[in-house]
Amino acid sequence: MLTAWDALSASLVEDAGADVVLVGDSLAMVSLGHSTTLPVTLEQMLLHTQAVCRGLSQPLAKQPLVITDLPFLSYQCGLDRAVAAAGTLIKQSDAAGVKLEGAEPEVLAVIERLVRTGIPVMGHLGLLPQAVHSLGYRRQAKDPRSQERLLQQASELESAGCFAMVLEHVPAELAGQVRRRLSIPVIGIGAGDDCDGQVSVTADLLGLTRSQPPFSQARMDGRGLAVKALSNWLEDQRQPSAPPTTPPTPPEPHC
Repeated sequence: MLTAWDALSASLVEDAGADVVLVGDSLAMVSLGHSTTLPVTLEQMLLHTQAVCRGLSQPLAKQPLVITDLPFLSYQCGLDRAVAAAGTLIKQSDAAGVKLEGAEPEVLAVIERLVRTGIPVMGHLGLLPQAVHSLGYRRQAKDPRSQERLLQQASELESAGCFAMVLEHVPAELAGQVRRRLSIPVIGIGAGDDCDGQVSVTADLLGLTRSQPPFSQARMDGRGLAVKALSNWLEDQRQPSAPPTTPPTPPEPHC
């Protein structure tokens, strides 16, 4: 699973062969310049999800599965508002499901309601970017008590109807325990290799961001290559142009 935030990035991950495309609220940082995911709105998530879907070229049945994030405060303020937010993303784009964070009782109630409504839901445990002010960007579930709590929450997400789950920045051994306990796919990010699948932010893999998360190594210096190419073009344009050469006058014909 790879992320996309517009038509261009969607075409790249589709051509690369991704099974799932996640329109993550990470686009708040990658594309919109925010320092966290919190400011992105439902309207912006819809706009970017529509752009991602337009960037996929294969027939709908052959495209990667498109999942979109429910942004902060779109599902924490009551069941009806959550259904309306998720329904907006699903109804007005080609996304096949939504992803939301956490497993508190209120979130579980939202998941159950969405699933009953016919909206597929992907869960998300471990490091929760929407809870950055309380959890930070630190590795989660490092002690036995928090690990047991995460295992219980994972089971609750499955029971609530999630079809898959993202597990972010937790110990690899714990991720393996979650995978073996659940029957739904567990997709890791910074959670080791003992998962059913992996997800990464495409901009991080391509080396486009100024800084890398500790669990995502760039596969190329995309930023450096792009800056160099653009700098070379700008330098070429700033060179003084040579005066146009006057073509030689052809000799007069002899009679």
